[in-house]
Amino acid sequence: MGVNIEKVFGEDVFDDAVMKVRLPKSDYEKVKSLMYQGGEITEELADVVAQAMKEWALEKGATHFTHVFQPYVISVGAEKHDSFSSTVTDGKIENTFTGKDLLMGEPDASSFPSGGLRATCSARGYTAWDITSPVYIKEGTLCIPTAFCSYTGESLDTKTPLLKAMHAVSKQGVRLMRLFGDEKTQRIFSYVGPEQEYFLVDEDKYMKRPDLIYTGRTLFGAMPPKGQEMDDQYFGSIAPNVKAFMEDLNVKLWKLGITAKTQHREVAPGQHEIAPIFSVSNVALDNNLLVMDILKKTARKHGFVCLLHEKPFDGINGSGKHNNWSLTTDDGINLFKPGKEPENNKLFQLVLACTMAAVDRHAVLLRLAASNTGNDHRLGANEAPPAIISMYLGDQVGDIVDQIIKNGKATSSLSSGTLDFGIKKLPVLEKDPTDRNRTSPFAFTGNRFEFRMVASSNSIGDTNTVLNTMMAEAFSNACDALEGAEDFNKAVEEYTAKLMREHERIVFNGNGYSEEWPVEAEKRGLPNCKSIVDAIPALVDDTTVEMYEKFNVLSKAELEAREDILFEQYAGVRNIEALTMIEMANKMIIPAAVKYTKKLADTVIAVKEAGADASVQADMLSEVSGKLAEMKTAVKALEEVTAKAADAECIKCKAEEYKDDVMAAMAELRKPADELELIMPKELWPMPTYGDLVFEL
Repeated sequence: MGVNIEKVFGEDVFDDAVMKVRLPKSDYEKVKSLMYQGGEITEELADVVAQAMKEWALEKGATHFTHVFQPYVISVGAEKHDSFSSTVTDGKIENTFTGKDLLMGEPDASSFPSGGLRATCSARGYTAWDITSPVYIKEGTLCIPTAFCSYTGESLDTKTPLLKAMHAVSKQGVRLMRLFGDEKTQRIFSYVGPEQEYFLVDEDKYMKRPDLIYTGRTLFGAMPPKGQEMDDQYFGSIAPNVKAFMEDLNVKLWKLGITAKTQHREVAPGQHEIAPIFSVSNVALDNNLLVMDILKKTARKHGFVCLLHEKPFDGINGSGKHNNWSLTTDDGINLFKPGKEPENNKLFQLVLACTMAAVDRHAVLLRLAASNTGNDHRLGANEAPPAIISMYLGDQVGDIVDQIIKNGKATSSLSSGTLDFGIKKLPVLEKDPTDRNRTSPFAFTGNRFEFRMVASSNSIGDTNTVLNTMMAEAFSNACDALEGAEDFNKAVEEYTAKLMREHERIVFNGNGYSEEWPVEAEKRGLPNCKSIVDAIPALVDDTTVEMYEKFNVLSKAELEAREDILFEQYAGVRNIEALTMIEMANKMIIPAAVKYTKKLADTVIAVKEAGADASVQADMLSEVSGKLAEMKTAVKALEEVTAKAADAECIKCKAEEYKDDVMAAMAELRKPADELELIMPKELWPMPTYGDLVFEL
């Protein structure tokens, strides 16, 4: 394609370079100080910035501005566009954009999920400019990243709690650094690099699948003769039409300042992945929202539809969003980096112990924060990490932990060594200190943790809110225990060993896909929430409420509201899926099978009249008719249990009925339908098959 990345990168972003040119020096320095130190943004300063933004946006052809926000559980985001135009005077119109326009917006807050925090009649909500996340232009609109709350101040989005969690972990992290004699560090930044998996399917075929249109996943579909069992898709050559899509996608992302770095085919046919370079958590949240949006829109331009559902196709791998997370000081010290002598790195050892404690204490909350309804089809299905939360530490760090648990401190560390291919023309490679474990949900990968459970269509806001808040709590507890210690080094060693011994059960370096692991996990007392419905109550668990309220991230009322929202969302998704199955069965599959039985019946009669043996045709007719009868019975059963679940008295009861009864009835309906697909002629099957969807790009 010949694009110069350096020239196009960030050209649609009101970034530091643009601000430096367009703002007066003193105002530029004030903005930079607010971005990194915090403080009150005055309307006077906002007016100056808004004027510069407006002029820049108009020069780039923008006509409107919008406050972009991310309502809770709605990962596609929300926008309300206003034009720059002001009141007409003397037949002329002027473009205006004030500091107040920049600082705040007033979207309707009554129609987004609120869990009872807002009544339908109470509409007012507010968006507030997130000065730390860059403003950008998309499709002729100046987009301002914001936080979103109700008129009464409750968080209604995924960003506000994340910003509070980032502040909490920074404050407690700096407190920890002071104990180690670090007087320079002023802030701790949480960084995230979210790897985004997705499927591409042909748009024309997609439009013939009501299940994909309404639910994002196939509710019927038999496996084709070839799936992913030959392992020939992963990192395979990218098809020319997909490559053209990726090139277009990359340019769009680069222009928006998103560091699209890696792209490749994934394990399943039709599946791909894109990954950015790390960025600060709230910026990563906004960028990932953009990535998902642009993936979908760009796919349509190229004749595809991008599926972000966690399990679009049964029987082949689904999609996740690996959340690579780290904590780093403002002068570049990565708290998760072991260093050359990890056995002597007391700060790293303590941070690691705090992480073990945090993950163990809030395992179910982490499981919930990584999940949505779609992820229930994926977790633990020999493709993603199991639904059991555990930590993988690897050889070197695992050995350090073992030494500390056994002896109270570490005295040595395993060396990484080298890898020699035994061929002189190939280089000798320096190995990493440990292998990687793709079956672990929370794996240490050298200087960060890769949280592999996150749902592909989810916002990463909740995930990183939990990660940062639980670390703030762990750091706070450590500081409380260590401040004032007479012998600090001894106190650190003892506290680190104490935490590691208390939370040793959370570490598992083995195969998370093995049949033995769930048995072992149960012996250790580790929770195994196989459905999000089982994990949702963790939101209002005493440990969660205590943690979130201590650090002013979410109140008990906000947590209770989110619990209701998640139960309601689960029930709503399952209800749509059940109704879609019923409609497809009644209007597509059963009529097609009836038509086929008529053809078979006519054939039986014709063959018999010709004096030949019609037993094969008669057997086929009997088989198809039998499966039709099974489908009809299963449709009726699904209709009954769906109606019953919809009428359940409490929202939790409703979610549980959909999880247990409706899902079971859906599986019973799918079975004969998929069996019919395998025996009916392709030209009579009423929709594109798996083979059509995932192999014929």
